[in-house]
Amino acid sequence: MKPSFLPFYASLFTLLLLCACGHPSVPTEYSQVNQLPHILPDYTEVTIPANLCPPNFSVKEGTREVVARLSVADISYTYGEKNNIIIDEDEWAELRDAARGQSITVEVFAKLGDGWKAYKPFRIYVAAEDIDPYISYRNIQPSYVAYEKLAIRQRNLTNYDEVDIYNNLGVQTEADGQCINCHSYQNYKTDHMLFHMRQSYGGTMIVDGGKVKKVDMKTDSTISAGVYPAWHPTLNVIAFSTNSTGQSFHTKDLAKIEVQDTKSDLILYDVEKDEVCNIANDSLELEVFPTWSPDGRTLYFCSAHFEYHNDSIAMETEMIQRYKDVKYSLYKKSFDPQSRRFGPTELVYDAAAEGKSATLPRLSPDGQYLVFARGDFGCFHVWHPEADIFLLNLKTGAMRKLEGINSDRSESYPSFSSNGRWLMTASRRDDGNYTRPYIAYFDKQGKCHKAFEVPQRDPNFYTFFLRSYNRPEFMVEPVSVPLKTFVSMAKTEPKKVKFVSR
Repeated sequence: MKPSFLPFYASLFTLLLLCACGHPSVPTEYSQVNQLPHILPDYTEVTIPANLCPPNFSVKEGTREVVARLSVADISYTYGEKNNIIIDEDEWAELRDAARGQSITVEVFAKLGDGWKAYKPFRIYVAAEDIDPYISYRNIQPSYVAYEKLAIRQRNLTNYDEVDIYNNLGVQTEADGQCINCHSYQNYKTDHMLFHMRQSYGGTMIVDGGKVKKVDMKTDSTISAGVYPAWHPTLNVIAFSTNSTGQSFHTKDLAKIEVQDTKSDLILYDVEKDEVCNIANDSLELEVFPTWSPDGRTLYFCSAHFEYHNDSIAMETEMIQRYKDVKYSLYKKSFDPQSRRFGPTELVYDAAAEGKSATLPRLSPDGQYLVFARGDFGCFHVWHPEADIFLLNLKTGAMRKLEGINSDRSESYPSFSSNGRWLMTASRRDDGNYTRPYIAYFDKQGKCHKAFEVPQRDPNFYTFFLRSYNRPEFMVEPVSVPLKTFVSMAKTEPKKVKFVSR
């Protein structure tokens, strides 16, 4: 009987196929070191959503070659291309699905000189819960005054797909610049959404049940058009601040710029009637950053008590001289959805009494927790290295700085996912200059786990992408309005809203 070479050739074919598909071999000889590898982005010991795309990374140890083995039970795959680990999306889905509620073990091997060393293995924990499949953000150059190239973009977190929602290059010219900002959604959905356009073709773009319109919310009875928005969770009304905003620049401070309001109020906009009315307009208070409770019966916001003392100089000049005196605390007003009337102002957290300033409040979907950014002063904490994310338990009154999501640099603009299990922040922890989106698992016990940077196909992407991620927001679905529709509407005259007294 002749020996069969079929098993041999089958094994050889399988080996060649694995090599062709980018599956390197784990070295057989190496020295073990008792330290974790230095990888970027840092995904060591993080907890990720059960539907997240592959967290590709690079090894930063001066290595010529790396291999990583990812394994769950009897499923195992190896990857390595120079010093990058690029994970196959289909194989990642197999690993990730098998590890739901458990973890993936990652072993990294690096070639240094003529020999290999094996780092201490680490785990990537896979939560039982998914994350909202989409996020959106504004990409902006941190050039402080220039906005030639701006885009509001949406990203699919289950893969790497990213597209423009709106891009100002579709309408602006060299002579007429256009700033875009402050995108917002009702209940994480995109059939009711908005964003602002400033300067050329200025106005607020409103998507109401999928239909698009452009409005001008500036009236003779308000400080400005609507600024920071918060769409009511069930009603077709939006709370805005109206602001007189300025900025000043430091010549030697690490915080290169300071943004401050000389005046600010709160208004309510009725989307169907195109009417606005005042919510809060105390001349001695700087009210800003409205946000609704999940049941829509309470409006939370920030306010700073500030009195001008020097009538001989402009308000803007005195504000620049005293900007460190401006400290915001957290407040709330009850809201009756039937009459659409607000109750009196109530103090929630007196940050000013502690010599601090609290901004950008957001509530968890179950209404139990309120997160906010806290710094030493002011309202624009994205520029404050000391700014951190804090958590207030609205049931117990307990407050704490959130472990896991904070860093030694600026953290701002916190937000919850629709299921309440994920927190996102705009962080400057990478280099101090550019904000990047970081996400952390927030478990049912209220513990915040180690934050991770939103994965990119190229693990070195953030190193070379010289734009900030501004106002990152969760979405349960993509924006369905085509970009060309927004561009066409942007070129039209906005409809003026009507101010009504209440």
